[in-house]
Amino acid sequence: MISLLDYGAGNVRSLRNAVQALGFSLTEIERPEDILKAERLIFPGVGAFGAAMERLHRLGYVEPLKEYLAADRPFLGICIGLQTLFEGSDESPGVAGLGLIPGRIGRFETGALSVPHMGWNDVRVERESPLFADYAGEKLYFVHSYRAAPSAENADWRLATTDYGQPFLSAVQRGNVAAVQFHPEKSGAAGLRLLHRFLGDAQEARSCGPFIQTASTRFAKRIIACLDVRANDAGDLVVTKGDQYDVREAGEVRNLGKPVELAQRYFEEGADEITFLNITAFRDFPLADQPMLEVLRRTSERVFVPLTIGGGIRAFTDGQGRAYSALDVADEYFRSGADKISIGSDAVETVERYLASGGVKDGTSAIEQIARVYGNQAVVISIDPRRVYVSSPDATRHQTVATITPGPGGEGYCWFQCTVKGGREGRDVDAVELARACEDLGAGEILLNSIDRDGTGAGFDLELIRAVSEAVSIPVIASSGAGCVEHFAEVFAATGVEAALAAGIFHRREVPIQAVKSYLREQGIETRL
Repeated sequence: MISLLDYGAGNVRSLRNAVQALGFSLTEIERPEDILKAERLIFPGVGAFGAAMERLHRLGYVEPLKEYLAADRPFLGICIGLQTLFEGSDESPGVAGLGLIPGRIGRFETGALSVPHMGWNDVRVERESPLFADYAGEKLYFVHSYRAAPSAENADWRLATTDYGQPFLSAVQRGNVAAVQFHPEKSGAAGLRLLHRFLGDAQEARSCGPFIQTASTRFAKRIIACLDVRANDAGDLVVTKGDQYDVREAGEVRNLGKPVELAQRYFEEGADEITFLNITAFRDFPLADQPMLEVLRRTSERVFVPLTIGGGIRAFTDGQGRAYSALDVADEYFRSGADKISIGSDAVETVERYLASGGVKDGTSAIEQIARVYGNQAVVISIDPRRVYVSSPDATRHQTVATITPGPGGEGYCWFQCTVKGGREGRDVDAVELARACEDLGAGEILLNSIDRDGTGAGFDLELIRAVSEAVSIPVIASSGAGCVEHFAEVFAATGVEAALAAGIFHRREVPIQAVKSYLREQGIETRL
């Protein structure tokens, strides 16, 4: 009997789907006593250490879980499921972990690297384990801001390490108890194979090897496929694409495919992540948006890489007068298959209040609420800026750049104005201050669009991307303007961003994803095969 310890932390639908895709069935842990009945126990989770431990205590799971682990029974922890095995975490001072492994979880040191560690990396297998039978060095998907450092105290647990600035424990095992920091259910075929080794008869699995690998692991740049989803005039959900955000052509909404089928195609073609941007009318009442929730549910059955959903993630009141918080909305989207939540216009309004208060965080914003429960890595800020040209930096209070593309009046400087409502309305907030404020509020990633470059195929706005990526320590996704493989290499080389996103050129098969990755590798830029 394979049992899933679902305590309400993040997207476990994808894990359920992965287990079922491998031909196994799951039993849900519904009561504390169910833990000790399990024959194999999976403990997944994303989010904050303190929130995870609080839920475990509230549900009465801590003591039976400790008893299960002490008996050396088959156990697989994933992400937070690894971190809670330790004595505590710097993420939540004063909160005790399960205490099975000595030591504390610490935060990554930022330095030149972005935190969270978000994306595809290798693991260095350091001793024999059936979990890594036939592991061929494929990259696996990580998303975390805190890590377990290898030490003399945890040496007997160390199974695999990964480099990100410095080595951290990417897998631990002693006896039948194992845990991994990466997400096998989000790591494509390689992750599914590892998951199968735990679920099947481990005694039949061949050993891995070589066991001691000294080479450094290499973090990959991500290529993300973006699907703008909306209802067309006939009421069907379609993937569309705009030019300067105009999605109509000859009076009709551009129809570039069905969202679930297109997402599956990109997964099979090697996309590292899939992003859905919900631009339907349903976003006014997001919990009534059953079509979009169904898109997530069905996609998570077929696609085993991370899924991001944006559009309408905010507090609202429905037609019956019932109020929902942004966290309520995020909960439903996570439970439907999303791994990350993208916040757009609501982030601009949040930052306007934040700046007006002198930088006071009151805990009420969607960014703070979601990050507190699900962790910083679960919150993406989608910024839609446009250029505003000025004759000199003194002409505005906003941060400017000296631009190589002068304005219509020959202006040599510009700042990047944030917009809301699909780019239709500008605000007195620039992209740099928005990104900095959102990082302070708890966001874990920036999706940086450009209204000026959207749909042009002229290349990414390097000046905008450089200005924002240099201002924050969280990962930045470059978006808008890609027209050829060279543009992807250019943005990675010129700005150092962690990921690049495209839509139309992928939808229309003008530039295949594998062509992008092959070209990047030719240029010496690490990607996931």
